[in-house]
Amino acid sequence: MKLYFAPMTCSLSSHIVLRELGLPFELIRVNNHSKRTADGRDFREINPKGYVAALLLDNGEVLTEGPAILQYLADQVPPHKLAPANGTWERSRLQEHLNFISSEIHGASAPLFNNEIPESIKAIFKQTLFKRLDFLSQTLAPQDYLMSTFTVADAYLFTVLQWLPTFNIDIENWPVLATYIKHIAERPSVRSAIAAEQATHPV
Repeated sequence: MKLYFAPMTCSLSSHIVLRELGLPFELIRVNNHSKRTADGRDFREINPKGYVAALLLDNGEVLTEGPAILQYLADQVPPHKLAPANGTWERSRLQEHLNFISSEIHGASAPLFNNEIPESIKAIFKQTLFKRLDFLSQTLAPQDYLMSTFTVADAYLFTVLQWLPTFNIDIENWPVLATYIKHIAERPSVRSAIAAEQATHPV
């Protein structure tokens, strides 16, 4: 498999999960602006949507969209229990978490990356995001993970919460989330994924 990624983007969650599962893969960096890959290709030929992550399978199929990639990977190694079995109530709960992260945290963060949007407008988006962070703080207050154990949803949530300093949002305003991030960051898969991405050369 090949994982096409860009540093400090949502593709980190797929990278973490690949390492959690111990699956063999090749890491290929993408320039989000030029759309060139480290191996010299036009990334849009791989993923016409033009954004990471993209997972190129050994059979030539390409899978995109983080929640889909995360669940696909988890299902390749069921004993690791990074996702409950398909068809179970617990799997539906996992999908609920993934959809919330995707739409309410990841999606809500997108405008904050746009330098053309005035700060006064960004402040409105931030207020909505703060409400979602309040909800997550309440959810995680009595437990270490979104579900009973570490799952792909935690890899995804950890990844998007890493963006908050970029928006001048202090995670310490949500002590539960600050503790959660530190806890997830201690996992070997997380440390090795971040180190591997930092070691790649810009495209």
